[in-house]
Order: sequence, then structure tokens, then C-alpha cells
Amino acid sequence: MDTVVTLHVWRMPRRALPEVLARMAIDRRRLRRHPGVRFAKLLGTGTGTGFGPGDVDATRWAALLVHDREASEPPAIAGWTRRSIGYARIDLAPISSRGTWSGREPFAGTARTPGMVLALTRARLKPARTATFWRAIPPVAAALRDAPGLLARFGIGEAPIGWQGTVTVWRNAADLVAFAYRRPEHRAAIARTTQVGWYSEELFARFAVCGIMGDREVLGWAEMTRSDPA
Repeated sequence: MDTVVTLHVWRMPRRALPEVLARMAIDRRRLRRHPGVRFAKLLGTGTGTGFGPGDVDATRWAALLVHDREASEPPAIAGWTRRSIGYARIDLAPISSRGTWSGREPFAGTARTPGMVLALTRARLKPARTATFWRAIPPVAAALRDAPGLLARFGIGEAPIGWQGTVTVWRNAADLVAFAYRRPEHRAAIARTTQVGWYSEELFARFAVCGIMGDREVLGWAEMTRSDPA
């Protein structure tokens, strides 16, 4: 059966943090058990300018679902949305994916689009390599901030330490490729990944953005595009 990918992002009131943490534990199981859901992750987020506890954004949370096209929306998603003060949903079609997430290859597809693309990176760090990884990130993050065509970015993680990832949205695939393979900071990070062996598991996926609903400011859109007429 045909599957689709959706990324849900919420801005939660800071006073709701105790409830949010409880729901993170409970709703993980609820999402995975919902009929038609093939893969589900509840995620914390960060600014995307670094990794680790110092980058955590305790007011923004996300869920990534791979589900049958005809599946109903899980009640847990509606529950998060009711409690939020801001919400956005991105509908995605996989273009390519390399690697695994929790031992699975959740994204399959060969979509093509002349429009916006979303890149998702996710890795589980080896504990002995965490410090060297964090030291290597600032140059890449600084280069990403000014990358042409970047529309939004934020960090994602299943835990504050050791489970790291990023979501970036780009004006088109050419802008993403230009950053990934032509910016020296990012090329150096790719080379060090092979040399140092930071990760015990990693995944890199690209998606066509089929639609964005809700408040784009939750994605950091307003800040990223303030000076970008596109």
C-alpha cells in the first residue's frame, strides 16, 4: 500500500513542560500502535546551531510519521495540537534515503520536484566520540546559517545527548546540493565522519515538500527568510 511521510511540529507553552515529558513517554507507544502507521518517532528539538543540552528548545516538539495514505490521523497528534500554541505540518514524499533509524529503513521512494526539498539527518553518536563531534559542529552550523536557499532549520533528537539530527528546508534541490557538497565546512565534516567514526548508526534522507500547513514560524521560517525574497 502507498505510504506517505508527515512531520508535525508544535510550539508548547513553557508551563506545560511536565505534561509534555509525560506525553513523550506515553504517546510514543500510541503512535506506533495506530492502524496504518508504519514508523513513528516523537522528537525533541533544538535551534540547529549546535548539539547537546545547551541547544535544546523545551517549547518545540515534533513527530515524524510514515503511514498508509488512507490511514486516519492518530488521536495523539490531535492531542498535541489542542495543547499547543503554534502548529505546523509538512507533507513529504521521499526522494532518497541512506542509512537506518532504530535498525530500520523507514523511507522509500524516488519522488522528484522542482520545488522545495527537506533534508533530514539523524545519527546515534558513539559515547567516546561525542566531545569531538560537538567541537566539529560550530563551523558547519555557521556556514549553514548563511547558506543560499535555506528556508528553515532546527535540530531534532530522541534524547538531549547522543541522539542527534537536523531538519532543513531548502528552496530547491540545487541549493541543498550546493551546501552539502560545495561548502568546505560541510565537506570537511563529511570527511571526518569517515575518518573518526562518530556514529554507531546514521541516516540521511531527502524529501519533496508536498505541502505545508499551519504556522510556519514554528519551523523558524520567519527568522530564516526575513532577508530572503524567495
